[in-house]
Amino acid sequence: MIERKEYLNFLLKLKDKKIIKVVTGIRRCGKSTLFELYKKYLLENNVSKEQIISFNFENPDDNKYDNWRDLYNAIKSKMVCNKMNYIFLDEIQVIDNFEKLVDGLFIQDNVDIYITGSNSYMLSGELATFLTGRYMQIHMLPLSFKEYVSNMDSLNEMKEYQNYIENGGFPYLLSLNNDKELIRNYLDGIYNTVLLKDVISRNNIKDVMILDSVIKFVFDNIGQLVSTNKISNTLNSNNRRNSVNTIESYLSNLLDSYIIYKASRYDIKGKEYLKTGDKYYVSDLGLRKYLLGEIKDLGSILENIIYLELKRRNYEIYIGKNGDSEVDFVIKNNEGLKYIQVALSVRNEETLKRELHSLQTINDNYPKYIITLDYDKVSYEGIKQINAIDFLLGREEI
Repeated sequence: MIERKEYLNFLLKLKDKKIIKVVTGIRRCGKSTLFELYKKYLLENNVSKEQIISFNFENPDDNKYDNWRDLYNAIKSKMVCNKMNYIFLDEIQVIDNFEKLVDGLFIQDNVDIYITGSNSYMLSGELATFLTGRYMQIHMLPLSFKEYVSNMDSLNEMKEYQNYIENGGFPYLLSLNNDKELIRNYLDGIYNTVLLKDVISRNNIKDVMILDSVIKFVFDNIGQLVSTNKISNTLNSNNRRNSVNTIESYLSNLLDSYIIYKASRYDIKGKEYLKTGDKYYVSDLGLRKYLLGEIKDLGSILENIIYLELKRRNYEIYIGKNGDSEVDFVIKNNEGLKYIQVALSVRNEETLKRELHSLQTINDNYPKYIITLDYDKVSYEGIKQINAIDFLLGREEI
């Protein structure tokens, strides 16, 4: 099992706290393994097996209860009196009215509850109503580049970067020894499972061909400003008849499944969030390679990787509009704002001039960065250029 230290440490901070721990993320990103690592920690730290109650609802042996109340009674019958019970409910969105089950367990005095789900539906609607203010979300992504490299024997970081953008970061892939046929088959299984279970079946989608076209469009346009009208018009021009409402619905379904993420625009001068012109990024570049084939747009791929890394570091991420210029990322945390341009290389004078211009015209004193694959550490009037590999591996901070 690959240790996911950041996620595990977050759970450990919340141990025995009266709050429900909700771990979300795309299928096969490591949520179940995280639970196994956490249970191992508990057993090594004076928690008995009897205090750990675990269900994985993708396992038919665990998914045998007709309703949430029967499951609730089964769990209660296993609980140890006068000791803390650690309850793990994996892929809980499978259970109808699961929020009532979780709520019933939560009110018990000796329960520490952990749940996972592969669809953001579980964090909306009834769950939010029942459990407002009583849960904390930990969102998991596939392996970061740092996690990926730390489990490889090669010392050639650029070679591993190339493998990473081709194979992706699903943890199990590391056991396939870079066998392209096995990797493709594994990614095919993930892709079809996400589509069938988390998108098509859950949302009762009838026009699968249009859904497939929307996915391919978004995957092919990562890091580009995209609107539902643009997608709809493109598909219509290719004789894929659709409506804007359908496109909006399908995009929402894909976002819910965590196969893609959306970054909205922020007007830097006006200090306001804009409602139109979003960018989309894929949760795993291996899935993109599987679906689209040949990799050409290396700049967009780097931007996607930086987006995911910023998301791992818990930044709020926006696309910056600065007059007629665009800033790739405006990121925000408790320390304030930062501005980031991402480019494959800025050794070309015109490229450097263009990337700098978007940052130089921002009239405030928040930090500004250009992240590239160049190994040139330069500062341009306070705008710091850093190497992407150094940033991803934690050797360079922003």
